[in-house]
Amino acid sequence: MRRRLFWLAVGLAVAAGGCVLAFRWLLTPTPPGREWLVRFERGAPLQSALNELGRRGIVRSPVAMRLYLALRGDSRPLASGTYRFRSGRDAEQIRRDLREPIRQMVRIPEGWWIARTARLLEERQVCSAEEYERLCAQPSEFRRSVSFPLPSGSLEGYLYPDTYDLPPLLGARAVIERQLKTFEKRFLEGRKPPANLHQIVIVASMVQLEGAVDAERPRIAGVIWNRLRLGMPLQIDATINYALQEWRPLARSEYRSVRHPYNTYLGVGLPPGPIGNPSLASLKAAENPERHDYLFYVARPEGGTHFFARTFDEHRRNIARRRAGLQGAAP
Repeated sequence: MRRRLFWLAVGLAVAAGGCVLAFRWLLTPTPPGREWLVRFERGAPLQSALNELGRRGIVRSPVAMRLYLALRGDSRPLASGTYRFRSGRDAEQIRRDLREPIRQMVRIPEGWWIARTARLLEERQVCSAEEYERLCAQPSEFRRSVSFPLPSGSLEGYLYPDTYDLPPLLGARAVIERQLKTFEKRFLEGRKPPANLHQIVIVASMVQLEGAVDAERPRIAGVIWNRLRLGMPLQIDATINYALQEWRPLARSEYRSVRHPYNTYLGVGLPPGPIGNPSLASLKAAENPERHDYLFYVARPEGGTHFFARTFDEHRRNIARRRAGLQGAAP
């Protein structure tokens, strides 16, 4: 009996040792390889995440990795986010990777229109440009995301420009929802939207691209509203840039040759929609413009500000002042 117990103990010890060796081998790093970005939504079961790592060759055995995490007292579900993994990392490194979703701060500049933002998001691997542009053209998809009325046809103008945490693989829908909710929070602040909200957003989008100094935005907005009231063409260069979907200096011929509804040199009234996504300063300026009788403005040679004029003759003199200043500043 003693001999049998002895050999049984030996067998159990050998088996236990074999299990330990096998467990250790199953936790050894896989061969080094490519980096993987994997997106998990909130509350993703840990075993499902480990199975995905197994399929991608990041862990040898999802079961062994799960046991390792249990022994480390770390069996929580994954937080929602995008994670970066690479084969060739040991079990402890993978454990840390599972608890560190990627943070990626992306600045979406003021005044950018949808197509420009779409290219930026694709470059940062947040979503494809096509997906972002397609969803931005479907405002009805987001009517339940905010409490203010959305326009039909396009969300241009309502996609608030700001710095957001936009990890890779987040997807266009989540980006758009964040932008719309930020627009509501920053501009409307729980108040009832103004009856002419869409007109305000259109004017604000032009103010954004026409002005460089926040203090001047209410005065520029006043010029736009004055010209609208008098039935004068707005003659805003940035609307032609939007028609061309190019941000660059315009050739003189393009003021007349670009036959497009957004060319405000060829018609009167507002363009069909916003020409970009304005800042809070521009939105406030469009809603509360400065009251004056200016009808013209031209950029000063330096400083980012403008000369303002009430008459065309005064405007022509301001243009001459600008030219003289530019010539004086030339090397």
